[in-house]
Amino acid sequence: MFRPIKNIVWSVLNRLGLGGSVQLYLESALKQYGWYKSFHDKQSVDASGNPLPWYTYSFIFFLEPRIKPHFEVFEYGSGNSTRWYGARVRRITAVEHDAQWIQIIRPQLPANAEVLSRELGESYIQAPKEKGARYQIIVVDGRNRVRCTEFASEYLTNDGVLILDNSERAFYQRAKDLMKERGFKRLDFQGMAPIVGHETCTTVFYREGNCLGI
Repeated sequence: MFRPIKNIVWSVLNRLGLGGSVQLYLESALKQYGWYKSFHDKQSVDASGNPLPWYTYSFIFFLEPRIKPHFEVFEYGSGNSTRWYGARVRRITAVEHDAQWIQIIRPQLPANAEVLSRELGESYIQAPKEKGARYQIIVVDGRNRVRCTEFASEYLTNDGVLILDNSERAFYQRAKDLMKERGFKRLDFQGMAPIVGHETCTTVFYREGNCLGI
């Protein structure tokens, strides 16, 4: 009963030149990943509305199975990534300069997540040292990324990795050079990310014996 109706609908759509677009929406990886929902909601989420880091999809898929419950994570910038890490690691600490955004994101965070409110400048850049901890993962995804990369890399554990988002931008080249000078190798994950339609790149810097098993 329903198959003839379905066939008629597809026939009409194809005659209108819309069949390919509808099929792309219904069956594409963009729908599976949740890109359409993220674009509509203007939030970095998966197809079910769960939070995702605003990284390239290729890096999210690479990273997620390598996360361990004992990890301590620090990130410059806060948002759905803070929520995502909070569901997977022992503790996530973020630093944020936007007071209004902090008021929005704090109520959404789990108990093991904390956002430090710091004005842009040295207190923001040096926030990783405040807890007296070392981190398996440090994410540089906020402001002044070159200076933050330079400072934060000293607060990694021996097996720690540093993630630099939007690393394709020319003005972050110095950050990549600094990490190479300090003996880190790198992997670039280029492709689409939630919300936006253009390509971007997420880079992970690592050394031998790192916590992600690279």
